[in-house]
Amino acid sequence: MVNITLICAGGFSTSMLMNKMKEAAAKKGVDVEIRAMAESNFEKFDGPTDVLLLGPQVGHLLDQYQNKSENMKVSVIDMMDYGMMDGEKVLEDALSLLN
Repeated sequence: MVNITLICAGGFSTSMLMNKMKEAAAKKGVDVEIRAMAESNFEKFDGPTDVLLLGPQVGHLLDQYQNKSENMKVSVIDMMDYGMMDGEKVLEDALSLLN
């Protein structure tokens, strides 16, 4: 199972995207656990995260999170995919980070 965490400023917009990603994963039969939260809550989160996706509004934190763990892949969600709430594309991008 792949653990994907999405973070943004407040956690609201990534929650909508998370639901779209879960739908896409179910259709494809991909075994993932996807969660969304505010960036401030991720600092306290102690669960597993294989892929951390940053909303475009917190993309400036990329370097900070890339240096946190060698085992966690970190990326900023494409602004167009984020705006369109393209859960299938964001899921594909997240999984491609592990290959």
